[in-house]
Amino acid sequence: MTYTQAQIDKANAVDLEKFLRAQGETLVRSGKEYRWKAHDSLTVCGNKWFRHSQSKGGLPVDFVMEFYGKSFPEAVQMLTGEPGEVQPEADPAPSPAFRLPLRNVTNANILNYLTQERKLSPSLVNFFIVAGDIYEDAAHHNVVFVGRDADGHPRYASSRGIREKFRQDAAGAEKAFGFAHRGTDKQLLVFEAPIDLLSFIELFPKNWQQHNYLSLGGVSGKALRQFLSERPDVERVLLCLDTDKAGEDACKRLAALLPDTVSVTRIQPCMKDWNDVLVHRAEIPNRNYFKSIVLKELSKPETVKIIRMSDVELTPVEWLWKPYLPFGKLSVLQGNPGEGKTYFAMHLAAACTNGKLLPNMERMEPFNVIYQTAEDGLGDTVKPRLIEAGADLDRVLVIDDSEVQLTLSDERIEKAIVENNARLVIIDPIQAYLGADVDMNRANEVRPIFMRLGQVAQRTGCAILLIGHLNKAAGMQSLQRGLGSIDIAAAVRSVMFIGKLKHDPTMRILTHEKSSLAPPGVSLAFSLGDEGGFRWVGEYDITADEMLAGIEPISNGVAAGLGAAAGNQDPASQRPDLCPACRRKAGAQRGHRQGGAGKGHSRPNRPRCQTGTGRCPEKQDRGRPQKGLLDGISHLAGKKFGWQENHGTPAVASLPAKFRK
Repeated sequence: MTYTQAQIDKANAVDLEKFLRAQGETLVRSGKEYRWKAHDSLTVCGNKWFRHSQSKGGLPVDFVMEFYGKSFPEAVQMLTGEPGEVQPEADPAPSPAFRLPLRNVTNANILNYLTQERKLSPSLVNFFIVAGDIYEDAAHHNVVFVGRDADGHPRYASSRGIREKFRQDAAGAEKAFGFAHRGTDKQLLVFEAPIDLLSFIELFPKNWQQHNYLSLGGVSGKALRQFLSERPDVERVLLCLDTDKAGEDACKRLAALLPDTVSVTRIQPCMKDWNDVLVHRAEIPNRNYFKSIVLKELSKPETVKIIRMSDVELTPVEWLWKPYLPFGKLSVLQGNPGEGKTYFAMHLAAACTNGKLLPNMERMEPFNVIYQTAEDGLGDTVKPRLIEAGADLDRVLVIDDSEVQLTLSDERIEKAIVENNARLVIIDPIQAYLGADVDMNRANEVRPIFMRLGQVAQRTGCAILLIGHLNKAAGMQSLQRGLGSIDIAAAVRSVMFIGKLKHDPTMRILTHEKSSLAPPGVSLAFSLGDEGGFRWVGEYDITADEMLAGIEPISNGVAAGLGAAAGNQDPASQRPDLCPACRRKAGAQRGHRQGGAGKGHSRPNRPRCQTGTGRCPEKQDRGRPQKGLLDGISHLAGKKFGWQENHGTPAVASLPAKFRK
């Protein structure tokens, strides 16, 4: 854009004291002059400035270019608030005079500045340092941001002071080649300054390397035009300029210059710029960091993205603990409060960190575990139990959510997994991490949360175990006892239950109710007592429905553990709910199950009589009375009925009709 001489004169007549105060700067009176607090050696008086440390001064336009990093037209606009005339921008010609500032031997000063003051992560800063796009200059220890052409050759450099509010382009730098990251997709995000670009990546790190990012070094369109000439495949431009009048005007101007084959959206930060958002993000409610405004739609309709199954690569299921816990998937462990879920989870974490395996677990190298709990204190409960379980405490990590509460939708979960190479995340309980605005009984609210969390597990290859409480309803199937929508159980690949045995309050049973990736695992018993602590016992013959309903097989043998304690009695003669034929079959099935333990076979259903109905699953004969029932009748018409030793003497009204004569 160009300005008339009258506009330039108007800009140079601006009172610098008033201008600086309008920018929020602090000035200290020194005689007839004012000293700028950010630059002790600089004074202003009327429309003149002088930097005593460098014996340099001038008028307002020079001042804005020097200290605010603006081009000449941008400086005039900033001082006057008036737009200039838009002129076609010529293609940049290489400048033989351009040379990068001399590099310092280390990057310690700029690394400290960018991470401590600007709140960028060391990993992100080091990514660009290794690429050679960020470094510390030797003369003044400023941050240097390098812009390259499509071939990777440096064509631009801009310095940013780490102690003073100073920005300046290197001599011979070509504005058409701004600081950038070239990705692979067809989306380009545009910023005014490199630090805003880096701050945006820090706020939204998901798949960031796939995207294209460009810093304009102000609000000029040269760099944008050059980038699009190199990448004509770009279909979407996101203008992420500052939230001020200059940024608003620039967005409208740049959108008008772009071709109709490109959609343009303004992504406006909720604060002045993206670094302000990053620094103060903990203070921003509900993470409403920006608002988007569509400036130009695509002239051609977007096609539906299709995945062809022939192109899908077959991937085998990896297991943390087969078949109970798969890697890269969601699993749920449910039970009533106080029945051992947390103890089990801590022993699972211990096994993953110290190599002491759970039953039937294949050996693997110890790895990091993220254990997130909202119900137990870390110092008084969690750590002592982990010590008791023998966990490697250096490998058990907790996401610090003391300032901002963690939710299942929180980006910090995936970030923590990636940064710490964690392979298991335990979240206890589910209910505490859904978020205040989520109704866990509404499928339309629960399903998207679990879908996103499942995608995190799949992308990272991490096993995520969610621990939940059961509702108080009785007489329901186990999968319907979980709190909230049944979609929670539907969204996960494995569902387990833990419960107590009535006859032995120290005994807990882990049952495997749902397994989408392999046959369900056998039920496992473990003891949990004050004296013996946590101890695996063996396999136990019970289902989740039976356990939750309080139905326990009498003298149920436990492989390699409880069986010996129970005297290895055959339970067939101990089952009052079975007729003689069912008892015989139950004994046979028990022998089959014990012989096939650990082979991944699903357990046969235990036969049951419906006592007093005359309908035993073992003896059906076209609706006629069962032989088993007739054998148990000693007298008809009001005499003893059924199995006397187990059921007593029922009323005549309970007899089948043909026997009530």
